[in-house]
Amino acid sequence: MLSIRLVQQYQRGIVFRFGRVLESVRQPGLRLIVPVADRMVRVSMQTVVMGVPAQGAITRDNVTLTVDAVVYYRVVDPVKALVNVRDYPSAVLQVAQTALRSVIGKADLDTLLGDRERINTELKAVIDAPTEKPWGLLIERVEVKDVALPEGMKRSMSRQAEAERERRARVIAADGEYQASRRLADASRAMAATPGAYQLRLLQTVVDVAAEKNSTLVMPFPVELLRFFDRFARDAEQPLAERAMPAEPAEGSEPAPAAPLPGDGHRRPPA
Repeated sequence: MLSIRLVQQYQRGIVFRFGRVLESVRQPGLRLIVPVADRMVRVSMQTVVMGVPAQGAITRDNVTLTVDAVVYYRVVDPVKALVNVRDYPSAVLQVAQTALRSVIGKADLDTLLGDRERINTELKAVIDAPTEKPWGLLIERVEVKDVALPEGMKRSMSRQAEAERERRARVIAADGEYQASRRLADASRAMAATPGAYQLRLLQTVVDVAAEKNSTLVMPFPVELLRFFDRFARDAEQPLAERAMPAEPAEGSEPAPAAPLPGDGHRRPPA
């Protein structure tokens, strides 16, 4: 009974005989060891989910923030994980904290907020380098969970986002006005080629107004009538302007004497 050991499916058994590790790794099932001489240590091969506590860091553009992450790793070589490192979960945690600060310090705030995939890939590479071959651990996945920004930075980013949205709204509105002006210009040229189109457009406007339940009264006025009055006014002003202009005296002739004023009893002396 002292020589029987049970290894679970998710475990591997490492046997130490008089303090030396045997090369053969015991697979899951009932395994026999030599009593007193052998000692078996079971190593779990399951994926371990380890949370990295929040770390205060300064980005490349000098923004102070707090970042926390989560690391997924598992043992791929149980002999190295048991012999080469003492308490490998704690060792992975320390490496993850150091790597998190290092990677955050090399990235700027926009990259950290907008390109999480690249940050996660760099974290995985930095943590996996010292743990895979020496310790027999495989870092499967690293993800940044949350980025805590200062309140002042949050307000600044809110104002920046609001200004950007307002700029886009103004550009879209200006573009719409430009396109509408182009369409109106095309419509005016098409209607200018057909004089009857103005009357049809006017009648359509009257129909649209009459469809609403309101007390608005629309009286259509022909545009051609306004043009007739304008032409008639110009023709009437032209002869009046010609009659108002005084005739110029001929060369060598004396100007006519001034007419006597009413009430004068004598003639004015000639000029």
